[in-house]
Amino acid sequence: MPIDFDDREETAEQEEERILARTLTSSDDNEGSLRPRFLTEYIGQEKLKDNLTIWIEAAKKRREPLDHVLLYGPPGLGKTTLAGVIANEMGVNIRITSGPAIEKAGDLAALLTNLDDMDILFVDEIHRLNRAVEEVLYPAMEDCALDIILGKGPAARSIRVDLRKFTLIGATTRAGQITAPLRDRFGMVTRLDLYTSEELTRIVARSAGILNVEIQPDGAAEIAARSRGTPRIANRILKRVRDYAQVRADGIITRTVADEALSRLDIDQIGLDAVDRRMLEAIIRNFGGGPVGLDTLAANIGEEAITIEDVYEPYLMQLGFLARTPRGRCLTERAYKHMGMLYSEQLTVDS
Repeated sequence: MPIDFDDREETAEQEEERILARTLTSSDDNEGSLRPRFLTEYIGQEKLKDNLTIWIEAAKKRREPLDHVLLYGPPGLGKTTLAGVIANEMGVNIRITSGPAIEKAGDLAALLTNLDDMDILFVDEIHRLNRAVEEVLYPAMEDCALDIILGKGPAARSIRVDLRKFTLIGATTRAGQITAPLRDRFGMVTRLDLYTSEELTRIVARSAGILNVEIQPDGAAEIAARSRGTPRIANRILKRVRDYAQVRADGIITRTVADEALSRLDIDQIGLDAVDRRMLEAIIRNFGGGPVGLDTLAANIGEEAITIEDVYEPYLMQLGFLARTPRGRCLTERAYKHMGMLYSEQLTVDS
């Protein structure tokens, strides 16, 4: 799609300030120092790390930019962190923006024309790019070029501007909403999975060391077990347990201290919080265990449907508590047992 630069009202400086960050900022994660910087520091996602090691080494040997990468998976698993790790491993700069921040085709053009050779452009929530902006990406990703319209009316003319070679890293929590033409232009499409308790225990121990918090192995394991398989949650509740340990204990995080602190936060032994339990109880008491539609469930518990689908359901499904069927969401016998309620075989729904 050609870009009409005469339609742009903001200055280049204003646009860059609005849509671009040159580094990973503290707003990406409350404790930026907790982010690993290289693959050797990155815990978990072993298969993905092995593949990235090969891809990055091959690109560096050829002195070429890394092929475009699409990272998808539930929120909090480290997609933004991994983009920074890739940039560090490649030894290049990274520019960071998000899909909703790029409002016009000219915004994207400003970003792309200011990239240096082999730089990385990271676009978070890339599925939220509008269609006009997305079409500008097609020739940029394939041919490293932009089609630009100069002037208006009969005097308008189109020129092609060559770009420096770059790598686009896109991140999304909803891969199904990315259009096929855009998805097919990514050379590497990878999924980040939920972390195991062992991996999260190592992450908690590493983060505690960075935060100068004394933590015992069983304390780290207790926090990991309640972190829903998500490093972001593990780091967040580690800080709250740290606060409790400093005020109500001797500053050392033990299993007992972690249990007491997390119980105050309504986080149970397997990581379910008040919203999870309200959701399970609503399906049991109001809908007989299911099936129930997503929108109906969202209205019943007062949460947005997209929040339930992206934040709560993945972990409940991993636990085997929830099943998605063509007729709606259904609970399993495991969910009933955890909630202390009687399960009836009559509630089973064929999937």
